[in-house]
Amino acid sequence: MVIARNPDPESRLPFLLRLPLSDGLVFRTSDTWPRTKALFCYPVPADEWPEDPEIVEQVRLRSCVRRGAAIDVVLDRGRENRSQIVFTQARGRDAVFWQSPRTRKQARPNVRTPTARAAGIAELTIVVDSHERYPYKFPGQQVDTVRRALACGDYGLLVDDRLVASVERKSLADLVGSLTSGRLRFAMAELAALPRAAVVVEDRYSAVFKFERVRPAMIADGLAELQVRYPGVPIVFCETRQLAEEWTYRYLAAAHEWTGVEDVACDRITPQHKDAPTAEPSTADVRAWARGEGMKVPDRGRLRPQVWAAWRNAHASG
Repeated sequence: MVIARNPDPESRLPFLLRLPLSDGLVFRTSDTWPRTKALFCYPVPADEWPEDPEIVEQVRLRSCVRRGAAIDVVLDRGRENRSQIVFTQARGRDAVFWQSPRTRKQARPNVRTPTARAAGIAELTIVVDSHERYPYKFPGQQVDTVRRALACGDYGLLVDDRLVASVERKSLADLVGSLTSGRLRFAMAELAALPRAAVVVEDRYSAVFKFERVRPAMIADGLAELQVRYPGVPIVFCETRQLAEEWTYRYLAAAHEWTGVEDVACDRITPQHKDAPTAEPSTADVRAWARGEGMKVPDRGRLRPQVWAAWRNAHASG
């Protein structure tokens, strides 16, 4: 890894960073290492590297590998040796940030996510939007993912081939970019048309007030205005990608249970036939029917989704 002075006196980024990938990747950046905050990097053509550079720092690399939307950089030195070049979007444009473990330390909650099944579901089928470039894989969870185009959101739940719940995933940069461009407002309107929907952000809310290129007050006001306009679509900050992935899994599992036990949900999800009754029977009626069919049901409380499904199948033509 080589860092040199940027010979352009008008540039606000005084350093050039060069990595030995492809024909050489060159970035303009504001410092020689992300010690206190993630550094914005501006990619430039390789030929912008000066013929006679003023070298500031030159360090041997142990590893420099691109993995998905990031480049993992490991230097051959004892301290300040691990960093990551992250490719993302801000205000609808491509952006690159250089971060180190220290700059991400506060965003790491140091927790271990549970492996217990959400809502006791043996296997949950989650639809991943075909446009999602680096999707969640839900490792360690009982999830079967299917790729297909979604009308809105990035991760969805289908019931009878109809989208009933969806989660829109956002990095902080993408959240700010879509908010300032107006795209987030349209996305929220589409999500609000679903029975259940949410937006999950892979960062802390406090990071909003550390964002440098957009006034924090404008971001905070914009998010607040959207929550007032669309109260049924929560915007949830989950600190890290790992926790956002876990929250998405639990949310869609809860939505899966909701569709099976809530009368209102069933009315909204499955259109009633013109000759069908306008409402389903009470829980007590279904409990009595189930016992008559030899099913084991509790004396009180909610019935399992399987019991409701059995009742609907038995009365589908009635």
